[in-house]
Amino acid sequence: MSTRPMESPSRMNDLDRLVGTWQMSSSLPSDGEPSHAETRFEWLEGGRFLIQRWRVDHPAAPDGIAIIGAGESEGQYRQHYFDSRGVERVYEMTLADGVWKLWRSASAPDFSQRFTGTFDAAGDTITGTWEVSSDGSAWEHDFDLAYVRGSR
Repeated sequence: MSTRPMESPSRMNDLDRLVGTWQMSSSLPSDGEPSHAETRFEWLEGGRFLIQRWRVDHPAAPDGIAIIGAGESEGQYRQHYFDSRGVERVYEMTLADGVWKLWRSASAPDFSQRFTGTFDAAGDTITGTWEVSSDGSAWEHDFDLAYVRGSR
């Protein structure tokens, strides 16, 4: 696992809490077979970008990779998302006070989307919800997603 070098930008410090391997579970319907889902966060050499890779053994969920870097202002990040279906998206992101948020704005070409996840006190479980909106104002529950840390 790559650790973030000390000379990397301090505005990326909050992302250290994501580094490691996490087991994921969701409220997506299944065919009764248990599915395995895992994501791993690690620093790109130089510590200026965090890489997230995930693999999901569920037919409704794609495998993928995301690159997270600093956003336009302190405390904001930008996630560039790519998945095995050929989908690519850009999300805005914050990670502060034990809450992880990702969102696509109302100007997104197909639909707006947002995620809010809350860390437990130990920082080893994230419980969250994805929501979607066709107009950027009326939000509907999409699915729940939980992360449990496996290793750092």
